[in-house]
Amino acid sequence: MTDLNQTALNNLTGVAVEKTEIDTLVVGAGQAGVAMSEHLTKLGVPHLVLERNRIAEAWRTGRWDSLVANGPAWHDRFPGLEFEGLDPDAFASKDQVADYFEAYARLFDAPIRTGVEVKSVVRNADRPGFTIQTSEGVIEANRVVSATGPFQRPVIPAIAPKDERIMQIHSAAYYNPQQLPEGAVLVVGAGSSGVQIADELNRAGRQVYLSVGPHDRPPRAYRNRDFCWWLGVLGEWDASASKPGKEHVTIAVSGARGGHTVDFRALAQQGITLVGLTKAFNDGVVSFQQDLADNLARGDENYLSLLDAADAYVARNGLDLPEEPEARDFLPLPECVRNPVLELDLAGAGVTSIIWATGYSVDFSWLKVNAFDANGKPLHQRGVSCEPGVYFVGLPWLSRRGSTFIWGVWHDAKHIADHIATQRKYLAYRDAKQRQAAE
Repeated sequence: MTDLNQTALNNLTGVAVEKTEIDTLVVGAGQAGVAMSEHLTKLGVPHLVLERNRIAEAWRTGRWDSLVANGPAWHDRFPGLEFEGLDPDAFASKDQVADYFEAYARLFDAPIRTGVEVKSVVRNADRPGFTIQTSEGVIEANRVVSATGPFQRPVIPAIAPKDERIMQIHSAAYYNPQQLPEGAVLVVGAGSSGVQIADELNRAGRQVYLSVGPHDRPPRAYRNRDFCWWLGVLGEWDASASKPGKEHVTIAVSGARGGHTVDFRALAQQGITLVGLTKAFNDGVVSFQQDLADNLARGDENYLSLLDAADAYVARNGLDLPEEPEARDFLPLPECVRNPVLELDLAGAGVTSIIWATGYSVDFSWLKVNAFDANGKPLHQRGVSCEPGVYFVGLPWLSRRGSTFIWGVWHDAKHIADHIATQRKYLAYRDAKQRQAAE
């Protein structure tokens, strides 16, 4: 793979860059940056991709050891390459995903340079484009694409206790049960990360308390089709905005151990103590909201609504897919739901660790342009920023619900690359007088 764009960098591969000029600079070489580079390459747009670590580094070191993709291999990939040696219905490990993106970048000799950090991007005041300060010099670019993704700054809520007796880490820093001290663990957050980590800790013999907030709970598979397939044929991936009240609802789904439907009743049956949304910590005692049963009920409603929609689709289209009535059977409500724990003395319960599976925030402090609202959220239309020449790719709901998934990033990147190519055509236009002068 070419490490630098040779033409743009005047064959300075491997040499510290003092000043470089390039049409389009892409910041980040994860799935979004690789997809962006592919489309720009196809359109003949000179560009450079900078990555401060390695290609797809977040998949290698920003996830726990046993993580697998949440979608099957046939679905969670780019159109131009399948996962080598992996069954289409299997779930790729995090290292397989990272290897996949490296292999994909090699397919078109992506102009990616690793080990270079972008410090700041500033719009030029007296000429077109932007000046970019990096750890290896200055770059001048006509356009800048932020492909740094949504998982930039782990968020731990302000309610986290200041107690040195308890080890507290974000799920981004969790790798395996062995890194935690002996004792029980409180996992705060029951989205995909929190559920899978809690399950792994429980299977490793730990006593686990899992704090469950509002969530969606799709079936892993139904009537011989993965939920990714159902969302596709039902048009759910194309939803352009989250439904009111769902903005902060997590999705509990897992590809672990071959993929299975997340069932909180089953988790309780295997020994995990479910508790409600974490409310506060006071003198070593954590309190929980009285919302556990309601949160599970709403998750069940989401689950059943997808089954209903799937059944209706099968009937409407006359599909020969096997019925699965047992999918609607629920285990009895466990004791921890019928009589929920509202307060827990951490020391008395033997809790020595808290894992905060509470999501991430973005960090665009390096992008010093007028492209954000008062809360620092990017202002854009399908990734095309309100600031001309600035683009975003790889963010949730960038254009649709599917933007969260690998294939969705690829399609979003194509739209942005097309926009860049169109802008280049406008700027290349010469009127009759200019054309005559050039002859």
